[in-house]
Amino acid sequence: MKHAIGLLEIKNITKGILVADAMLKAANVELILAQPLCPGKYVAMVSGDVGAVQSAVRSGLAAGGSENIVDEFVLPNIHPSVFPALSGCTEIKKIRSLGIIESYSVASAIVAADQAVKAAAVDLLEVRLARGMGGKAVVSLSGEVGAVTAAVRAGSRAIEESGFLVDQLVIAAPHQGLHASLF
Repeated sequence: MKHAIGLLEIKNITKGILVADAMLKAANVELILAQPLCPGKYVAMVSGDVGAVQSAVRSGLAAGGSENIVDEFVLPNIHPSVFPALSGCTEIKKIRSLGIIESYSVASAIVAADQAVKAAAVDLLEVRLARGMGGKAVVSLSGEVGAVTAAVRAGSRAIEESGFLVDQLVIAAPHQGLHASLF
């Protein structure tokens, strides 16, 4: 697995495609995700060595213009459990305590998920990315109540200053019937 990931969240689809192309041309990176999201935004995510990812993100920013960028990041050492959560491929049989972090941007949700799982021994359930949610993104995680509380705090703190944090929630003992409706 590569050492770093970088993401640009763009206000419109045409600029998003231009940004993804510029990112790939700028450095030796692998395209992880490039697709439209609600409401008419576009996200481009690449992975590779830290320097290459930083270069790709800089080139994407230049190509798209800062006025077209919703949010962005370079994470030099992303936690490995974030990738399965992004694709909804986690296999959690039972939710213990449930933690939710809701954000206004895809990039901030991924940052929150990474910080949350690094802060405490929790399982990431899903990082749901702005599809059918008006451009918002949601991180869900499970574990012991103390760990979930610490993880939600850490993830929320990581994005609070940016203004992208919508809300956070910890349910100590969620009803198991809730599991099917969430995932």
